[in-house]
Order: sequence, then structure tokens, then C-alpha cells
Amino acid sequence: MATVLVVGGAGYIGSHVCKALAARGDVPVVFDNLSAGHREAVRWGPLVIGDIRDGQALDRAFAEHEPVAVMHFAAHIEVGEGERAPLAFWDNNVAGVVSLLKAMDKAGIAPLVFSSTCAVYGEPESVPISEDEPRTPVSVYGRTKKAVEDLLIDTAKTGRLRFASLRYFNACGASPDGDIGEEHDPETHLIPNALKAAAGLGPAMQLFGDDYPTPDGTCIRDYIHVMDLADAHLKALELLIGGHEAFACNIGTGQGLSVREILDAVKDVTGKAVPHTIAPRRPGDAVRLVADTARAHSLLGFTPTLSSAEQIVADAWRFHASRWGVASQ
Repeated sequence: MATVLVVGGAGYIGSHVCKALAARGDVPVVFDNLSAGHREAVRWGPLVIGDIRDGQALDRAFAEHEPVAVMHFAAHIEVGEGERAPLAFWDNNVAGVVSLLKAMDKAGIAPLVFSSTCAVYGEPESVPISEDEPRTPVSVYGRTKKAVEDLLIDTAKTGRLRFASLRYFNACGASPDGDIGEEHDPETHLIPNALKAAAGLGPAMQLFGDDYPTPDGTCIRDYIHVMDLADAHLKALELLIGGHEAFACNIGTGQGLSVREILDAVKDVTGKAVPHTIAPRRPGDAVRLVADTARAHSLLGFTPTLSSAEQIVADAWRFHASRWGVASQ
């Protein structure tokens, strides 16, 4: 049994990682300011309400709970918001990690699993994308994540930090038992919005661009089930606690699905077509983002087991239907 401080653990990915930690006997201590997370998603360990930029609050959490490692999920993530409010993104996403690293160093804690993103690659030169791809992010969000990766590299040279930068592709789905899932406000992600449109609970979904050079004209992404993602975190944590040196690793499936293929999966699962309109492409949307997963397989021993389109959509539908009060069958 290990105690792990999960910063941002009341949010979407963090809460699923807490569930996975508890399932194997660990104690997740959530540190979250609840600005985007949900108190009701903290079910598997203590909740400490605090802001990552508050060094004294972090010091108290480390002293009281004595974690052996830290996981970080406390970033602002909405790309458009980052373009509108870059100072807020740099303050939370980068200055917040500086604050966290100072507190970790003071407490003598070395292992850190950092929630990074494939957005650090920007427009990739080759697909599938390996970890050796140049990091040339095109958004404020991606640039803040790259800055933290560089900060971690520099800090690790002191010998007092061992980190894993897990570069997610498209996290999606929900816990298969339906107890937690994706609840962003505003919700900008494809699958929840497609499900809401299919359920008739809002306007038609906007499909941004149908003229990409892909088989059906819509852009292609690598969709990874959130519980598979949680499993990758646990495997990375085990390596770091065991003394493994710092590393970066893509977390995806290695398989790409188009937006239209996701809409087809929503129709298959719900029995309802997704009403949608065609909107112009969004600036910065790459044609195809698919992970090279060789390092995750060889280093972490990680193979996704839940990340078929049907499973992802079915689990998300089970969760959202229960929240929206609609029949899921």
C-alpha cells in the first residue's frame, strides 16, 4: 500500500486514476481547488482543498499525509481558452508546477507522474508520432506543457526528481461501471457532445471540417479509454517508485479513428444518429494524430484493453445517460 498525492484528482482523468489506485490497495490523497473538478468524484481517499500555487498548502498536505509519490493533473486544458487567456494558462500550468516541485523537494519526494499531451508535438512531421518527434507546439496549451517538460528535465538533473511525462492522445470514455466519467464545463470534447446531440438534449453538433485529406474528409485521432490511461499511470508510477530514471512516453492505441467513425459508433451504441452541421476547420487542427506506442509497450508493458470505439462510446453513454435521465438501452 502506497499513499500518492494526486494533484487535480477531482477532475476527469485524475478521478479515474484515483479509482485505479484504490482498486490495487493504494491510498490516493486528492489535492484540488475544485475550480474544474467535482467534489463528488473524490471517493477513494481524502480530499485536501488547495491551489497548486499555494506552497504552504502543499507543505501541509505533504506533512499530514506523507505520500511517497505525486501525480499531476491540475492543468488548464481547453485550447481555445488558452489562446484567449494565456497568462492564466502560464500561471496555473507552469508556475503551478514550479510551486509543486519546490514543495516536493522540501518534503524529499522524488517520483512524479506528469500529465502531458500530444499537443507538445504540434503539426507532426511523421505519423505515427514517436517520442523523438520534434516538439513544436502550436497552441498556448501545448507550449505550457512543453515548458513543464523542459522544467522537469532541468530539475531532474539535480538528482532529486524522477519523473514520467505521459503524452496523452485523446482521452475519452468513462468508468465501465458508470460511477464517474467526463464532465467538463464547458464541454468541448467530441464524444460527450455527440452523445448529447444524439440524445436530443441540445443543438446539432458542429463537425469542424469535412475536407481533410482523409478517407472520409474528417480529421483522425487516437482515442484512448480513460481507464486504459489510468492503467498506464499506475505502470509509470511503479517504475518511478522502483528507482527508474526519468522518461517521456506516448499513451495511445496506435490506431486512428476519424470523427465520422466516432459518430458512427455513437449511432451503433445509442441507436440514434448524431445530428450535426459542418463548420469550418478550426485553426491548428492537425489532419492526423496517432501515437507510436512502441515505447509504452516495451518500457511500461502497457497494452490498451478497453479502447475500441464501441467500448469507449458504450461506457461514456452509460455514464452520461444516467446523468441526463435518459434510457441507455
